[in-house]
Amino acid sequence: MGAAALSTPAMAQDEQRFVTIGTGGQTGVYYVVGQSICRLVNRNADETNIRCNAPSTGGSVANINGIKSGALSMGVAQSDVQYRAFNGEGDFEQPMEDLRSVFSVHGEPLTVLARKDADIHSIEDLKGKRVNIGNPGSGQRATMEVLLDAEGWTTDVFSLTSELGAAEMASALADNNIDAMAYVVGHPNGAIQEATTTVDANLVPLNDAAVDGLVEKYPYYAKSVIPGGMYKGNEKDVETFGVKATFVTSSKVPEDVVYQVVKAVFDNFDRFKRLHPAFADLQPQEMISAGLSAPLHEGAKRYYQERGWL
Repeated sequence: MGAAALSTPAMAQDEQRFVTIGTGGQTGVYYVVGQSICRLVNRNADETNIRCNAPSTGGSVANINGIKSGALSMGVAQSDVQYRAFNGEGDFEQPMEDLRSVFSVHGEPLTVLARKDADIHSIEDLKGKRVNIGNPGSGQRATMEVLLDAEGWTTDVFSLTSELGAAEMASALADNNIDAMAYVVGHPNGAIQEATTTVDANLVPLNDAAVDGLVEKYPYYAKSVIPGGMYKGNEKDVETFGVKATFVTSSKVPEDVVYQVVKAVFDNFDRFKRLHPAFADLQPQEMISAGLSAPLHEGAKRYYQERGWL
């Protein structure tokens, strides 16, 4: 990011300013989020003199570290990573006090898919079953461990606990090596589509009192709904919870720059929602609060106040 990206609002409006958004791998939704935002920002470049680019990056932690160093202006990050960065936990030794929220995007819910013949229709029904809780270090493993703890369970409640990675889960379910698999992911998702077209399988609602407690306790969790009809054999909406993909920046990025980026998205919101299936059900009121643990950037806040959303 060049020095022009940190120009102050008082500088000449005709000076070219640059915004660099950190995303993720090119096959993932984070990459689409960044590219989509830049597409809308660049449509107004002649008017705002803000040019945007969104390179592929290592994802959440890399994006927040890039914002901290000034190499990135903004980036996409999981809501739990945003929380840890702001509070100096986990991967972040020191609190990043100048981290700012802009908005949240799609949910990345804890998704439990079970073989129909396993007869699993609730969290309670997982007891005594063969369950894949994810490989160590994965998002699904971490979230499943949090859920088990909230339920007062250990993995001993399952007849078998497997630790397969994302690439192996769907085939294990189809081959009847497991009864259920857990995945933290945005929807629609290829692995879930593969599994549901290979074997009769149903999504399991995760919506009991323990889940309510988790969402209440941890600001980075939010309730989520996987829409009905997205996967074969799953016609009804399914309630669950998980993290959100969030869009973040630094207080050092000028108010006017963030304001113009937010304006580009929400003034063209129908267009934005069409850019990826994961965006189809986004609601502005939810996006400006759910999963956000760092304070809103002043530029974002200004736009939301103008719209009457705050």
